[in-house]
Amino acid sequence: MENYTVKILVVRYSSIGDIVLTTPIARCLKQQLDGNVEVHYLTKKSYSSLLENNPYITKIHTIEKNNNEVAEQLKNEHFHYIIDLHKNLRSKGISRKLGTLRFTFDKLNIKKWLLTNFKINSLPDIHIVDRYFEAVKPLGVENDGKGLDFFLTDNDKVTNLPVTHNNGYVTIAIGAQFATKCLPKNKLVELCNLIRQPIILAGGKEDEQKANEIISQSSNKNIYNACGKYTINQSAFIVKNSQILITHDTGLMHIASALGVNIISIWGNTVPAFGMYPYLPKEKYVIIENNNLNCRPCSKIGYDACPKKHFKCMNDLNMEEVVAKVKEFSLVD
Repeated sequence: MENYTVKILVVRYSSIGDIVLTTPIARCLKQQLDGNVEVHYLTKKSYSSLLENNPYITKIHTIEKNNNEVAEQLKNEHFHYIIDLHKNLRSKGISRKLGTLRFTFDKLNIKKWLLTNFKINSLPDIHIVDRYFEAVKPLGVENDGKGLDFFLTDNDKVTNLPVTHNNGYVTIAIGAQFATKCLPKNKLVELCNLIRQPIILAGGKEDEQKANEIISQSSNKNIYNACGKYTINQSAFIVKNSQILITHDTGLMHIASALGVNIISIWGNTVPAFGMYPYLPKEKYVIIENNNLNCRPCSKIGYDACPKKHFKCMNDLNMEEVVAKVKEFSLVD
């Protein structure tokens, strides 16, 4: 049979976790389609490092603001298919610009709206990754069940952690995209006080001050503030070498799932029913959430502050329950 090339463009602009969740699609496209398969990926420039080490992706195309920045470049690639895993006006627009056959999936926005506004849960018990596979089903591509991918290189190694952390540590991802996804600072201090192991606080530059305040108020003296000090991939290296990751509904949660790290996943105003919980982790995970509220979920993404002012979805969580899970995971290890 004559060798031929199939060129596919996967589109997902943001953000960290959402992009990591698309990695099984890239892998299965590359491995299951006939011929010489080129999987290209269109994303925002600030997220390209998440994919740069991925052997299943031939080329990464990036934008900063809009598709016009890469439209001509993409036209010259002559793609056979577009796999749209963002499914908004911008991603639909790139298909129109290129005149390329587009496959996408059901975002279930109406069902999410019913759950957030009327607490009517008609959502299927299907993870977002498996919904992504709806987009490639017409191509005969199926989920191989191997989970998420995240690839690190020697350049991502972190060698300057405190010597107190050389024999193991717990990583706590203290941030999230919205405040209502995060434990309040006083709860994070309480959590740190209850943990006996050394701790690394992970997050972006925007979390650095909060991390410093947590450290100053905590009785645990073996806490290292890694917020804003490392790249995404270096933060992934730190997570990979953790005994366990305690995290909100964040991108680091999905990176940990890809890297085979034990996860304690703490949920505030959003819920796992949206389909974004840890996906087929190689190790174990547990979800901590407050199911005793009639106001939750209040949003499918989050708010800067609790609309009800009480923030019970986080304030009523028992940090001793979280630490009990840490101890259980330690016994497993």
